[in-house]
Amino acid sequence: MSRQKRLKLRRLDEKFAICRFHPGTTPLPWAHSAKFLSVTRTEDELSIVCPVADVPTKCKAEAPWIGFKLLGSFTFYEFLTSIVEPLAQADIPIFAISTYDTDYVFVKEEQVEPAVDKLQQAGHRVVG
Repeated sequence: MSRQKRLKLRRLDEKFAICRFHPGTTPLPWAHSAKFLSVTRTEDELSIVCPVADVPTKCKAEAPWIGFKLLGSFTFYEFLTSIVEPLAQADIPIFAISTYDTDYVFVKEEQVEPAVDKLQQAGHRVVG
């Protein structure tokens, strides 16, 4: 980790679900009231990441995921190499979301403790 920047991550308070819908689905009103929401549409699907409590009953979803927000300033490659690499080496699956200002990484709830351990071993600071 000598050339990579040490990053600070904050654990998000809620548990999340990754939902899959038909690509022509219009995002439902429930999806717009969440404190954290990510909507991605491709020609193949509509994916929505939202709190577990907001998942509709007739929806293909995987949960629970725990989210971590990267804090501070960093470049795109720092996120990819500094965060994803130690988790991948430990066989910890992730789901990543990037916004204009920051990045989020999600791990399955049962992988949270090993993920935090690996991130701290890589020199990162995890708070919350």
